[in-house]
Amino acid sequence: MTASPAESGLNAPAESQAVWRSLLRSVTGSIEGRVGLAILAAFLLVIALGPLLAPYGPTSIGVGGLDTGPSTAHLLGTDDLGRDLLSRLLYGARSVALVPLLATVIAFATGGIVGLLIGYVGGRVDAVVSRCIDVLLALPPILMVLVVLAAAGTSSLVIVLAAAVVYSPRVARVLRGATQGVATQEYILSAQARGERALAIVLREVLPNIAPTVFVEFAVRFTYVLIFVTTLNYLGLGASPPSSNWGLLLATAQNTIVTNPIASIAPALAIGALAVGVGLIADAATQSFGLEGAAELQAR
Repeated sequence: MTASPAESGLNAPAESQAVWRSLLRSVTGSIEGRVGLAILAAFLLVIALGPLLAPYGPTSIGVGGLDTGPSTAHLLGTDDLGRDLLSRLLYGARSVALVPLLATVIAFATGGIVGLLIGYVGGRVDAVVSRCIDVLLALPPILMVLVVLAAAGTSSLVIVLAAAVVYSPRVARVLRGATQGVATQEYILSAQARGERALAIVLREVLPNIAPTVFVEFAVRFTYVLIFVTTLNYLGLGASPPSSNWGLLLATAQNTIVTNPIASIAPALAIGALAVGVGLIADAATQSFGLEGAAELQAR
């Protein structure tokens, strides 16, 4: 836990900046963090430059033979419609990252605020809301998504909202526990004495002091959302043809996994590399800050 603004002589913005600088140093100062950042940087380059580097359009049919293996003209081969797999992989990086990222942000904006508030307020409010969270956690995620899709239809926006609904309770539970660990500190009591409202206290005083926990939870939760959304796309509940989403590429290539295995291996490795990269960054932050309960966070 970091020092409070009152104890360090810094105002809240300066204290928050100091926490994030310390967090950045902890990630860049370890091998795991540097490897994770390198993987993430490579992925961001693919997002930015992929469409420019792609030799063909992602939906261009018949640019090569049907289900052909790697060649000089098509480095990863072609799919069942003769589309270049490398081009589709490069174009699909944006969709595979954007939807999970938006879902994770929404989950933190909703579940995170709820967790901070009930962890700070405590008492009967905490007990009632926590039981509601436990009920939501007991529901199978895929069932919750199917209910949302049945009610709202299938689209990228619906998938974002459905994934946010699934993971908001999990975020709330983690941040509730982190908030309870600092809710009785002197700087919180000082803010209460000044007459600040609960929302202002949790955002200005609590949140900067649990920033490492929030960072690790966001990184770990993103990998879970990434795999979850990819699974939905693979099952045909998310992106639809001719999208070049990596989950959809896996679904399209499953019938040719023996005759053209690279069509399945390439998107699977790309998804795995992104998840591993983010996980390594979270692991570096966990080890550097010695976060209590970090093993539990990464085990869920």
